[in-house]
Amino acid sequence: METGKIVIEKVRGKSTVTKSFSKYPLKFIIPRKVGPSRVDAVWIYALTYGGGIVSGDDISCKLEIGAGCTAVLTTQASTKVYKSLGSKCSEQSLEAEIGSNSMLVLIPDPVTCFSTARYFQKQVFRVRSDSNLVLVDWITSGRHESGEKWDFTHYKSTNNIFLESDQPLFLDTVLLEQGSIVPLAERMQDYQVIAMVVLLGPMLRHIQGQVQEDVKRMMAKQLQGSPARWDRQMKSNTRRRGYCSNSFLDNRISLSIPEASIGWLGGIAGFVALFLKNGGTVEVPWICSTPWQYVLELLIKG
Repeated sequence: METGKIVIEKVRGKSTVTKSFSKYPLKFIIPRKVGPSRVDAVWIYALTYGGGIVSGDDISCKLEIGAGCTAVLTTQASTKVYKSLGSKCSEQSLEAEIGSNSMLVLIPDPVTCFSTARYFQKQVFRVRSDSNLVLVDWITSGRHESGEKWDFTHYKSTNNIFLESDQPLFLDTVLLEQGSIVPLAERMQDYQVIAMVVLLGPMLRHIQGQVQEDVKRMMAKQLQGSPARWDRQMKSNTRRRGYCSNSFLDNRISLSIPEASIGWLGGIAGFVALFLKNGGTVEVPWICSTPWQYVLELLIKG
């Protein structure tokens, strides 16, 4: 059963929320004005009562973005997953339908799992050939101030993108769990963040090109040692399964950051907000000053 649903349609030429429903433990905040009035975008803040996801919570949300509409789904703070009671797992799912010539920007704060937490997240996006999607999915190692680093029991995040008649474009799963022999913290070594960024659609092509060139330049300058060696190291730390079709013509960036302030990745949210507020034209200086020393994977299709 759904705990939340939002429908966005064009009303008098503007992207407008025509249906909004949520129930405990989910709540939506939809401000009437964000940025200049000339920008046609609906901003949605998703939050949970109690400030986080409690053991056993099952949150299911659906978004319908009508033709020609733009929507931004974000959060007010990190998604905190509290300690698990017994074997109970906290679950969260999102299903989004993105219409023709529409854009969905999903830029949440990171997931932060407490010690012993169990968390499963699944996000499914159904797009058309001219739909646009910005997707940021990331997790931190935990509560550093409490001495917790990769101390949760289980974390699984799945992101699937389908084209119209359920044709798979992109299928990806990340699984982090405690091992019976080697603890997760030891396997992750000094890495404190894992993140994935997907830029899909014709409206984002100029940004894809800029990001692609900047990341390639930074990789050449800052990566120490063989990229293949870093790739083998990361694969030994996490279990990742995925599929990317030949028609997925955009960029996917996966990155991990060792012992660095994680606040910089919030620049992604700021960057996308600036992109929307400027009506679709923006430079990307933020990416040149952020510590992307260990960008481990850049898959370029097309």
